[in-house]
Amino acid sequence: MNIAFIFPGQGSQYIGMGKELVENFPLAAEIMEKANEILELDLAGLCFNGPAEELNLTENTQPAIYTISYMVTRLLNEEGIYPLLAAGHSLGEYSALAAAGVFSFEEGLRLVRQRGILMNRAVPDNQGSMAAIIGLEDKIVQEICQEVNGICEIANYNSPGQIVISGEREAVEVACQLAEDKGARRTVGLKVSGPFHSSLMKRAAEDFANIIGEIEFKKPAFPVVSNVTANFVEEPEEIKGLLIKQISSSVRWVESIKLIQAQGVNTFIEAGPGKVLRGLLRRIDSSLTTYNIDDPKTMQDFLNIYQL
Repeated sequence: MNIAFIFPGQGSQYIGMGKELVENFPLAAEIMEKANEILELDLAGLCFNGPAEELNLTENTQPAIYTISYMVTRLLNEEGIYPLLAAGHSLGEYSALAAAGVFSFEEGLRLVRQRGILMNRAVPDNQGSMAAIIGLEDKIVQEICQEVNGICEIANYNSPGQIVISGEREAVEVACQLAEDKGARRTVGLKVSGPFHSSLMKRAAEDFANIIGEIEFKKPAFPVVSNVTANFVEEPEEIKGLLIKQISSSVRWVESIKLIQAQGVNTFIEAGPGKVLRGLLRRIDSSLTTYNIDDPKTMQDFLNIYQL
C-alpha cells in the first residue's frame, strides 16, 4: 500500500498523550528522556499529567506534540514502515521534515520550542484570537475578512466548509457574527494563545529567521508538502524560507491532501496525538483510508492490518 504520514499541529494535544507509548516501548522512553534533557523541562510530566493550562501554552504545546509525533514515526520505522510522502499541519510540518531527515530530532525540538516562544511573544495577551467558521464556502469567508475593520485573515483551509480565521480579537469577533448572518452553521472560538498564521505574527517570523538560519538542513529523503505553497519542497534553503513564511501565512491543508492523493496514495497515517487530521481527511474525501496512531493499541491495530 502507498502510505503518507500526516502530522498534527496545535489543538491535537491532550493530557496523557504519549504515556502508554513511553511505558511500553523503550525507544519512546529514550526519546522522551532526551526531550526532557534538551528542553530542561519535565515534558513527560506535562504531557502525562498537565495541568492543561501549562500544556496549552504554545511554547510547551509545540515541543510536546513534536516529540510524541517523532516517537510514533520512529516506532513505525522500527517495524519497517516508511511513507511515500508526508505533510504536516502547521507545527506538524516540522515533524514531517524530521521524519524525512531534513534535520535531527534534537534540532527540530529546539526550533519548535523557539518558534513557540516567539509566537507567544508576538502579540500582547488578549489582543488576538482565532475562530473556526463552519459551513461557508471559502470565497464567502474571504469576503468577510476583507469586509471587517482591523486585521482578520484566513489562517487554515482545513476542509471543505471548515476555515479558521485569525487576527485582532475584535475583528475576529465581528467576522464571526457576519459569518453567522451569512448562514454559517456555527462559529467556534479557538483556545489558543495568539493569532497564529496571520500578519500579526510577522515579527515572530522575522525573529525566527535568525534562529533557523543557524541550522543546516538536508534534502528530504521523501517528498514533503509545504503548508505555504501546497506543493512539494526539497531544496534546503527553500524549506527554510517557507517555514519562516508559514508562521504568518495560511495553512493550505485541503490542497496539500489533494496533491498527495494525486500521487497515488491511498492510505494516510496520522502519526501523533489525537484524531483531528483524521476527521479533516474524512471531510475532504470520505473514501480515504485513514489511521491515527498515538498509543500501543492503535499502533498494534494498524500493524495487524499492515501485515495482512
